[in-house]
Amino acid sequence: MKRVAMMKQALREGSTALIKRLMIILSCLWLAAVFYVAVTVQANAATARIKDIVNIEGVRDNVLIGYGLVVGLNGTGDKLNNSPFTQQSLIAMLERLGVNVKGENLNTGNVAAVMVTSTMPPFQTQGSRIDVTVSTLGDAKNLQGGTLLVTPLMGADGEVYAVAQGPVAIAGFSASGDAQTVTQNTPTRGRIADGAIIEREIEYDLNGLNEIRLALKNPDFTTARRIAQAINGFTSAELAYASNDATVTLRRGSNYPNGMVDLITDIEQLPIQPDQIARVVIDENSGTIVMGADVRVSTVAIAQGSLTIKVNETPQVSQPNPFSENGETVVVPRSDIQVNQGTDAKLAILESGVTLQDLVTGLNKLGVGPRDIITILQAIKAAGALQAEIETM
Repeated sequence: MKRVAMMKQALREGSTALIKRLMIILSCLWLAAVFYVAVTVQANAATARIKDIVNIEGVRDNVLIGYGLVVGLNGTGDKLNNSPFTQQSLIAMLERLGVNVKGENLNTGNVAAVMVTSTMPPFQTQGSRIDVTVSTLGDAKNLQGGTLLVTPLMGADGEVYAVAQGPVAIAGFSASGDAQTVTQNTPTRGRIADGAIIEREIEYDLNGLNEIRLALKNPDFTTARRIAQAINGFTSAELAYASNDATVTLRRGSNYPNGMVDLITDIEQLPIQPDQIARVVIDENSGTIVMGADVRVSTVAIAQGSLTIKVNETPQVSQPNPFSENGETVVVPRSDIQVNQGTDAKLAILESGVTLQDLVTGLNKLGVGPRDIITILQAIKAAGALQAEIETM
């Protein structure tokens, strides 16, 4: 009997241990499933790299501008009588070259005064080349076949940073006859690929900085905090913090002795899920409506209808009987007036918390056009039922 009791006790203990093991295994499987779902949801969420949603302090383009002359035009340049600045520039240029034309009557049509613009990328070195755009100032009709003469390009500080020169390439043409003129694109605007040589560099020691700021292209407090958390999690150090909704301050850590560039290179590929406020953007001129995915609408009833009056005039001619002595031909007016008071308009109810898709579907069921939708959205916002900002362009 004692052996039987010991065997039963052993079986009970074994069963209990087996059940505990099964419970542990099931718990692990459940946690793995939850983790898999969380990772899958995070992976499927709309993410963007840090380099795509921020601008780095100091890493910016610089605009350049200059005034010059384009020569070699086939009679399509400025008329010197109508463009005194072109004539003065031409005389000054010839004098610098040792040709005295003061008091002479210049009547060439092969010269055009132009504005030369360009954008200088960051960290460009002396001798590098950049593209330039050439646009006419006077009444020149075409820049085809022209060549831009040496033109200094200045920055906002008045200093010369590049010099442009070269043949102008245009993407349009103009042809005219006695009775018709055909113009495609803009022949008074051209481009010179690699047309400017950089003569002065803009000094900025990014690599030697110990702290920089990352400026968000779309300011948002949540996005700024997520960027800082992603950087700190990747570097295992508190190197970043959100200063405000538009700025994340980044400090160089001791594990980046080679400079700030190494740190920026490491963090700019980190994936971030940007957040944004619910916003509806409306362009009333074109009837364009753009709504964010987070737009929500509280319970509201919508009806759309309008009064339409249609008038058709079908005048008829009334003639007298044959051989009538006093009759004459007259025009008798006939008017057909139709009035539609929108009696078949429907009233729709949108429940609280509906999404963007529900809102659009409901409005489409009412047969509402884009311009009427604009009015309805503004009315919903005025009623306090639209949980989003409305921005009118």
